[in-house]
Amino acid sequence: MYAYVKALHIIFIVTWFAGMFYIVRLFIYNTEAQEKTEPEKSILTNQFSIMIKRLWFGITWPSAVLTLIFGPWMWYMLGATPDWLMVKLTFVIGLYAYFFSLHAIYKQQAKGVFKYSSQKLRIWNEVATIFLVAIVMLVVVKQAMSWFWGLLGLILFVVLLMSAIKVYKALRKR
Repeated sequence: MYAYVKALHIIFIVTWFAGMFYIVRLFIYNTEAQEKTEPEKSILTNQFSIMIKRLWFGITWPSAVLTLIFGPWMWYMLGATPDWLMVKLTFVIGLYAYFFSLHAIYKQQAKGVFKYSSQKLRIWNEVATIFLVAIVMLVVVKQAMSWFWGLLGLILFVVLLMSAIKVYKALRKR
């Protein structure tokens, strides 16, 4: 039974992440559509609104809820709490905070409020990548991971990711 619960947990993590990665792309496109002239602006805004709502409530939210059901179920079946799991859960709590921040952006854009530039949204989109790397490394490497090297690796990954965003921004401006 544990293997089935674990498989379902992984499936819903994957679909949840897919939804979070794609929703921010749609937020970016929707934000950039606001700079267009009519009727293009209205057409794009209406289409993105439909796509965003379907993705958010049809895939992303259900996946987040099912991940939250199958994760604790696995933990219960495991019957123990290794140290690496507590660190992972800390990142998972951060991931849910990120998820709720995306919900706030969803609600703002649904009301026609665009607080963030497309560049800020591009940076915010990479936060999910950071959580993904940290959580997967913890789950796969577990106790074999050195805390020092793990943290250093994560910091270097963040620096590399932010550098890539700056390079991409410079290329887009050309």
